[in-house]
Amino acid sequence: MQDSTPLAVGIDVGGTKTHLRALAGDDLVADHVRTSGGWRPHDPGAAAAWLAALVAEALPAGAVPAAVAVGGHACETPRQCTGIRTALTGLLDVPALVVGDAELLVPAAGLDKGVGLVAGTGSVAVGRLPDGRPVQVGGWGAVLGDEGGAAGLVREAARAAWAAHDRGEQPDALALGLIAALGVPEVPGLGAALESAADVSAEWGRHAPVVFTAAAGGSPLARAVIAEAGRSLAALVARLADRGVFVDDVVVAGSTVLAQPALYDAFTASLADAVPSARPTPLRVPPVDGAVALARSLW
Repeated sequence: MQDSTPLAVGIDVGGTKTHLRALAGDDLVADHVRTSGGWRPHDPGAAAAWLAALVAEALPAGAVPAAVAVGGHACETPRQCTGIRTALTGLLDVPALVVGDAELLVPAAGLDKGVGLVAGTGSVAVGRLPDGRPVQVGGWGAVLGDEGGAAGLVREAARAAWAAHDRGEQPDALALGLIAALGVPEVPGLGAALESAADVSAEWGRHAPVVFTAAAGGSPLARAVIAEAGRSLAALVARLADRGVFVDDVVVAGSTVLAQPALYDAFTASLADAVPSARPTPLRVPPVDGAVALARSLW
């Protein structure tokens, strides 16, 4: 039987992995990780049913949540998130909150306000206006945007290699790395190889280490691609600032930017120029901690 301590349930639904954590006071009741297979954020009823099933699967018998907060991958608009929240509240009969997954970063860092910036496979930045309305910039996907994310880096690296080829230059370390990674015989084959991807973000993004290896080996092209990626990430924060979002604290997460010091350094250097007041901080705890904090704010 569960005691009288309210049980806060936080869920971080990522693009590939979902993390549920439940705490009663300081006591960990559940810490559950599974794949995100079946997550359908554009269908509120299906998304809510998926989340309710996850809660039932992860919590021990007899444990009843007092509140549930969710950060959902690809939950991109307030209307979309509200639809999932309404359906989830009806299923669980407890207070619920659903936001985009990047909105977990600021509360996970123990802050009340600021910017959450993610640069993993893709890239996005979120914040809130003084009246509390959420604002998201970036997150347009690998074909149209996601500059500074892994997939965007590969796209821009291929463009740089092809431009150098058009100038009559011999393939450098970046071009050779891409040729090998994509299994094509020469630079002109890069475009067709990228266009043939079934899952553009994932299949492009997994080749991002090639860019950083080439930069470390001295490739000017690769270094230029990384520098531009850093400027693009800083530009997301600047765009939020222009719209009136509080940007003095920028919490940074993502498998690409935190794993690659060259990109993080390029971002922070560009941010110092674009938004001098902004203080970037790498997130060192799981984003699901932010979901737990949001759940606790509901009672």
